[in-house]
Amino acid sequence: MSDLKRLQPHEFAKFLRSYRLAGGVLRGVKLIHRPRREVAIEFRVTATEAITDLGNEPRQVRLKLRLEGVDEFRFQMRPNQPKVKITDARIGYHNGLFYVSLDSVGLEPSEIAQVFDFRASEIYAAGRELLWEEVKPKEPPANDPPA
Repeated sequence: MSDLKRLQPHEFAKFLRSYRLAGGVLRGVKLIHRPRREVAIEFRVTATEAITDLGNEPRQVRLKLRLEGVDEFRFQMRPNQPKVKITDARIGYHNGLFYVSLDSVGLEPSEIAQVFDFRASEIYAAGRELLWEEVKPKEPPANDPPA
């Protein structure tokens, strides 16, 4: 059972403060083809939770980000680039589409990425809806008591 939550454009900043994607790991990308030529893309990433207690290290969490109604995407890997480490993460909303990029678009932290910045990215997708959830680790199977 999935507990995906819709992310609205005004919630991006709070989401990116709650979960630090940069420095995390891209665990997988899944393309989901649906009837009527609809496509969804699911990113599975490991991120660091925001620091909430100065006495404790922030915990690693697994996240699922899903773009529904995908209009465009690119997944390109270059031999001299890290294969799974997320160097930067940007989320934007332009012309009715949510954009997600999981590599460096060459901007300063305070700069807002525009459509051409996302399109220059090697790992990006754009779709009509953006959903997310924190994926809980699977429980190990219980051992049967010895006979």
